Amino acid sequence: MKDLILNADDFGMTLGVNEGIIRGHRDGILTSTTLMANGPAFDDAVKLANANLTLGVGCHLVLIGGKCVARTEDVASLVDADGNLPESLPKLVARLSSGMISGKDIARELRAQIEKIRAAGINPTHLDTHKHTHAHPRVMEALGKVAKELGIKRVRKPAENLHDSWQSMRADGLGISMQLVAAGAVRAVAPRFRAISRKYGLMFPDHFLGLAMTGQVSATALRGMIDALGEGSTEIMLHPGVSDDDLARSGTRLREHRETELAALLDPGVRSALRERGVRLISYRELN
Repeated sequence: MKDLILNADDFGMTLGVNEGIIRGHRDGILTSTTLMANGPAFDDAVKLANANLTLGVGCHLVLIGGKCVARTEDVASLVDADGNLPESLPKLVARLSSGMISGKDIARELRAQIEKIRAAGINPTHLDTHKHTHAHPRVMEALGKVAKELGIKRVRKPAENLHDSWQSMRADGLGISMQLVAAGAVRAVAPRFRAISRKYGLMFPDHFLGLAMTGQVSATALRGMIDALGEGSTEIMLHPGVSDDDLARSGTRLREHRETELAALLDPGVRSALRERGVRLISYRELN
């Protein structure tokens, strides 16, 4: 049996991203998304989620970029005086590794984000993090504690099979990228991730794909990923969206790339590949 979760990150980032995610679900094969509690288009995303109840919605926990959701004074080691989270992954990792950020502050911010999403009427299917910050053991430890406290059982495992990723990249004419290097770095800390997950009773799909090809999942690449699916459950991470002025102003490097990934989700050939290979589409709700 091959079960596949197709998850869109960044729900709530912009109206265009929200539109792309909903189109990917309504008209395509997207089964799941994760919502940013501090996203500028959060309210619109909540409205769309409530109108599309077949779409699984989890939490896309944010420790990089934007404002904190917790009170600034409660997460003082994590944010600046104006409540701004660290602006980049290297800056967050440097402060984590030097001990400048309190684990309690990380947990408070993660809890505040989950509680905001729940207060909006959404029962999260699972947790993942913006820029995969939970690959860092200190973030994962805080996430595990909060997940257990709040009764959330499922989490993304961001480590992927690099051989399968490389094969998909070659099939689409792509070369080695910084994202492939990042995927290798995440894989190196996978044993620690699994140990913390066991400690807090967290489960995750058997396989994960998408980090090495972030922003590059064309229809051809997605078909290649489907061809490479192993037995059991797999999550493929995507970033669909509509590129608009808000997205350009957001500072994200993924702009036109989001429309490429949306097109992949809508491609009839991809849907046919799923049928031919007997792949069952699920969301994190059905993961057990």
